[in-house]
Amino acid sequence: MQKKREKGTGVKAILQSAFASAFGVQSKKNLSRDFNQGRPADFIIAGIIGTVLFVTVLVVIVKTILTVSAS
Repeated sequence: MQKKREKGTGVKAILQSAFASAFGVQSKKNLSRDFNQGRPADFIIAGIIGTVLFVTVLVVIVKTILTVSAS
């Protein structure tokens, strides 16, 4: 029998938790929920995706600024 996920461990909750923890503003209630109900792989994947997006945005911003300033 497959274990049913409890409310609050869906994609939205995982992304919110990963985003909040990246900025250090994770609430104790959500932290406890994540440790008790979440799977580590979900949070690792969310963290990797968030990091890649962050670095990509920074690279695009820097390239844009360098292109504009060189003109």
